[in-house]
Amino acid sequence: MVEKLKEQIYVIPLDDVKHTPRWERSKRSVKAVRDFLAQHMKSDDIKLDPGISRKLWERGAHKPPSKIRVRAMKFEDGQVQAESAEE
Repeated sequence: MVEKLKEQIYVIPLDDVKHTPRWERSKRSVKAVRDFLAQHMKSDDIKLDPGISRKLWERGAHKPPSKIRVRAMKFEDGQVQAESAEE
């Protein structure tokens, strides 16, 4: 069984998405969450919970939230699993 090494709650700002074409903003915000977690958790193996995607896409492709709260857990094998911390 793989044990957790680190668990952290992050508030990820998505302000950079405003400089993306309107129809790609939610898609770009998913990539921004992955990039943020890869940088801060120091891993390339990122698994996002469907709840994060639902939260980013709930107002459509044009209006993602300006920030999102995420609980990220890093395991011994280097995998990072992230879920929405607002549930």
